[in-house]
Amino acid sequence: MITLSFDNSYSRLPEEWYQRITPQPLKGAHLISFNPSVAQLIDLDPCTVDPAVLVRSFSEAEALPGAAPLAMKYAGHQFGFYNPDLGDGRGLLLGEVVNRRGERWDLHLKGAGRTAYSRFGDGRAVLRSSIREYLAGEAMAGLGIPTTRALCLIGSEQYTQRNGMEPCAMLVRVTPCHIRFGHFEYFYYTRQHDELKRLADYAIERYYPACQEAEQPYLAFFNAVLEKSAELVALWQCYGFVHGVLNTDNMSILGETFDYGPYTFMDWYEPDHVANKNDDEGRYAFSRQPEIVLWNMTALAQSLLPLIERAALERALLRFNKRYRYYQLKRMRARLGLQAEREEDAVLVADLLAVAVEHRLDLNRLLRALSDYQDIAPDGCELASRLEICALPPTLSSWLERYRVRAQQEVASAPIRRQQMRAVNPRYLLRNYMAEEVIREAHGGNYEPLNALLPLLRKPSEEHAGMERYAGTPPDWAGAICLTCSS
Repeated sequence: MITLSFDNSYSRLPEEWYQRITPQPLKGAHLISFNPSVAQLIDLDPCTVDPAVLVRSFSEAEALPGAAPLAMKYAGHQFGFYNPDLGDGRGLLLGEVVNRRGERWDLHLKGAGRTAYSRFGDGRAVLRSSIREYLAGEAMAGLGIPTTRALCLIGSEQYTQRNGMEPCAMLVRVTPCHIRFGHFEYFYYTRQHDELKRLADYAIERYYPACQEAEQPYLAFFNAVLEKSAELVALWQCYGFVHGVLNTDNMSILGETFDYGPYTFMDWYEPDHVANKNDDEGRYAFSRQPEIVLWNMTALAQSLLPLIERAALERALLRFNKRYRYYQLKRMRARLGLQAEREEDAVLVADLLAVAVEHRLDLNRLLRALSDYQDIAPDGCELASRLEICALPPTLSSWLERYRVRAQQEVASAPIRRQQMRAVNPRYLLRNYMAEEVIREAHGGNYEPLNALLPLLRKPSEEHAGMERYAGTPPDWAGAICLTCSS
């Protein structure tokens, strides 16, 4: 039996906020992958976990003492339109584990069956989407980008209708917080202002206790969420990550990457890239993500009007773009090995991005190549070779000369700078084709490629013997991969 220390604070809130429900077991449930580092977060010893017990514990509520499964109710703006009929339609908050360090971790079972908020769905998650979320959590954590992660991935012999008949799976998601912007929107639009205040008080007490000491605690809370959200989207932009479905119900108040769907790490720098084929108008295109996160912050601000003066919220929102630009430039300086802050750095970064757009360059591979570059020579032969192109475009050569001059102004030596650059410039990035390959194998019952990929994602800056092909150009067929909301 798995024993965890539960203290389920959310289940002590009003029962109108959720539905208590028992997970519906999957036929032939079996363990596909287990995450030791996440297990340690909840004081679960990876060396003593019995896979069969693990599967039973998370597919049958009664097998996990102390759990109090519930489906949360929330609302949200989807593609810009308010939808009141949202909630945990295929997931359950199993409970909250308190580890020996006093940290609280939500355990959330995704794919647990129908709930009151499933609408016309069956409440199941398919293997394809579950693998993609499992991989994404590890990839983002490896890059140092705030994210939810998963304790384990559970497969089954049960099938459901999606893109044809597909195998069902369950994912045990682990994160400190499952409260979304949409939770606040639900209470605001249903005019339950007392409940809105209670939710805000709960969120502040649990996640932002320092705000309790502020002169205006609710405004301090909003500013803290804004700060984390600005930093999160800045990191996405620095690594070419496209979320795909940036609805307000997919935004965490902790500023974590949340609810992975048709996400993409771009194969080349393409500002207009749309990851989600269901996004006909390109609302969630890569270049629009900062704008959309600000839009979502505005939706959250609207929901907090019963608690905070409008003028104060408007002033707070005006800070967003400045904070986004600060975090974006901070990480790009680090990726370029620049520690000193100089005014011209913003132009240097902007010009690099313009060159990447003009020549359809893979910005991540370019920056990794610069990290390994022994000498930024004028001809750029070594760099061209690493990028698998015949010769450097003149605009890139010109930019490299400016970069060489700027880098010489740094106090740190070139070897030290390169070492620091490698820490933030991954050799490997989770490309769509990599996920597609392991999904195809998993559908055939072979989970080894999936588990073999995980060490590479967790430590993307290191060398991984036998995995060199993943550092190269994606195969031609990768461009034909089609991602939709069901991904």
